[in-house]
Amino acid sequence: MAGRNGRTVRDLRRGNRTAVLQRLYFDGPLSRFELGPATGLSSGSVSNVVADLVADGLVEEAGSVDSDGGRPRTLLRVAPHSGHMIGVDVGETRVRVELFDLALTELARVERPLAPQRYDVDVIVGHVRDGVAEVLAAAGTEPALLLGVGVGVPGIVERTAERGAVVHGQTIGWDAVPLEALLRSGSQLPDTVPYFIDNGAKTLGQAEMWFGAGRGARNAVVVLFGSGVGACLVTPEVEHGRAVEWGHLTVRVRGRRCRCGALGCLEAYAGAESLLSRWREEGGRPPEGTDEETALTAMLAAAYPPGGGTADPVALAVLEETAEYLGAGLSDLINLFQPERILIGGWAGLQLGSRFLPAVRRYATMYALRHPAEKVTVDLGRLGPDAVTVGAAILPLADFFNRGGHRAPPAAEDRLPAWRAALEDRAPR
Repeated sequence: MAGRNGRTVRDLRRGNRTAVLQRLYFDGPLSRFELGPATGLSSGSVSNVVADLVADGLVEEAGSVDSDGGRPRTLLRVAPHSGHMIGVDVGETRVRVELFDLALTELARVERPLAPQRYDVDVIVGHVRDGVAEVLAAAGTEPALLLGVGVGVPGIVERTAERGAVVHGQTIGWDAVPLEALLRSGSQLPDTVPYFIDNGAKTLGQAEMWFGAGRGARNAVVVLFGSGVGACLVTPEVEHGRAVEWGHLTVRVRGRRCRCGALGCLEAYAGAESLLSRWREEGGRPPEGTDEETALTAMLAAAYPPGGGTADPVALAVLEETAEYLGAGLSDLINLFQPERILIGGWAGLQLGSRFLPAVRRYATMYALRHPAEKVTVDLGRLGPDAVTVGAAILPLADFFNRGGHRAPPAAEDRLPAWRAALEDRAPR
């Protein structure tokens, strides 16, 4: 039976279960007494919901605390082993697959290196499929118990009724790749296990907003700085956690050619790939036959020699120029969206770390309007190299919460709106 607002009793029960699960997850352990004010539910509703969740194995006791003159109050928490999620990072140097429990504790991981600039679709799909099977086997987890598989990818992701999630990754040569359909084809996972595919910068941003340096902010930009650059924008005026192709903002007319094919993109100056190319063009000597991460480590050591040796002036100049381009790019985000925080993550951002950050801050302030620049902080993300996989695993977790702790049906056409609504409604404050 539907009420005047169109919500059925089933909708209300699911909403109540969602509210209790989320409060316990982000703020628990909590007592039944504390859950009332935290969720806005009556004590009777809290008792009923908790009883259901305990019966379903989703909530368990976690000790007790003394009350004011009465019996000790039992604390409750979400049971960590009541669900598992897989997060996948289709990155620039490797494919990383991680299995998590409901508390996002890593249970197993697999990494597959990628040859430079090789994003063969069949190879990527094979790495993901094999990685999923390997982490499940390593942890002894039954595939049917998975809440879902989240995948972070380079490029723009759209969902179609016919082919599921489709990826448009111009910089990696992917043109409307039906990734979800390809992953399902030949997969050993049951049809009941949903896939959630989104932009890697978006999953990085979601992880930092839920569990990292973005927690508590309403306006933030999370930057993924790797071979290329991307960003996740979080503001009340823009769809929550929206991935933006910030790396393809034009910073120099008729400038360097970007790997997307256009001229003068920010990524052509501020990505690690272009940074190393410019060092080489100016006479630097990146180590041959190594991956980008190793080459960038060598460049940093040349620019900032350990023990206070003589710095390579070419490496230092290229890094300084990269910091200026990156800062100028951040100034556009500051002027347009006026965020409270800008967080820099990604393997290159983390590797450059604190040495790079003061110059980036200086240039961002120099190029931005004074008023919004005075209100923003620019810092590194806190979640390290696993942030994209953690964020990818959040996608099925958010969907699970939105369903009140019920698993998605085999043909979940409403899956995308469900998890997206959950992410919008529950960014921890």
